[in-house]
Amino acid sequence: MTQTLPATMKAIKIRKPGGPEVLELGELARPEPGPGEILIRVSAAGVNRPDTFQRMGLYPPPPGAPETPGLEVAGEVVATGPGVTRWKAGDRVCALVGGGGYAEFCLAHEAHALPVPKGLSEIEAAGLPETVFTVWTNVFERGALKPGETFLVHGGTSGIGTTAIQLALAFGARVIATAGSADKCATCVKLGAEAINYRDQDFVAEVMKLTDQRGVDVILDMVGGDYIQRNISIAAPDGRIVSIAFLRGPKAEVNFMPVMAKRLTLTGSTLRPRSNEEKAALARAIEANVWPLIETGRVKPIIDTTFPLADAAKAHALMESSSHIGKIVLTV
Repeated sequence: MTQTLPATMKAIKIRKPGGPEVLELGELARPEPGPGEILIRVSAAGVNRPDTFQRMGLYPPPPGAPETPGLEVAGEVVATGPGVTRWKAGDRVCALVGGGGYAEFCLAHEAHALPVPKGLSEIEAAGLPETVFTVWTNVFERGALKPGETFLVHGGTSGIGTTAIQLALAFGARVIATAGSADKCATCVKLGAEAINYRDQDFVAEVMKLTDQRGVDVILDMVGGDYIQRNISIAAPDGRIVSIAFLRGPKAEVNFMPVMAKRLTLTGSTLRPRSNEEKAALARAIEANVWPLIETGRVKPIIDTTFPLADAAKAHALMESSSHIGKIVLTV
């Protein structure tokens, strides 16, 4: 230990599966870093849709992960476990974590932490890891988005959506985004996308009109349900459709004939259960390819609202209202 740290910490507990009101502030033992781990004094923690599913009992933490929710944090390294070489006490980092982010202290694997980008606050940095890791692995690795291609993201004003729009544009793609209000569409346009209000317009017809009936090369979908078939219908030849969530459910009756006829690839992934080695490889790719874009201001986290840690229930209520634009962050 490089400094005297308290034996306990404040952390959010899930009293029982249920609505936002089951989140409560309590005391837990402060964790100790094991081999290859760093202990972060948390300044801010990002709030993500999987946190709400965990709260409802629908997304249990993987084996060995804390019961405390929270998948991304930013703060100061205060202790390191055996074998840690990159980080030392006092370093400012943001990190992807398997859980435990809604707390005063949080453990992270040393290879899943990145330096807080130059020019960013820790609140902004806390909104990066889960979002950027998700976008990078799904849009650029699984979706293989290339310069000059057309990219469609559903939910363009979510944390994932605002990041995906900016990164796709930075790497030379044309971007179309769907959103559910005039204000949200205006935000997408401000970020550089062409926007479709899915409440007022049929996004299938609008996408085909915008692309002269060709369709789009890569689709990032977090809706599922009836969107699955609709995405297939607007995918261009050799298109890739990447699923990362199913807000309308994971099941659909699908006509696979266009998948064959257009040589489509349907894929998807989840981030949390992936191995330490896979996440470390992602972190290296992101530091090399995305961090320079953030540090030069070409890509920036969009923060909607911050709440004190004790108000985690209010943060979840806002997340589930879908009225936010960008990231919701807890401050510790």
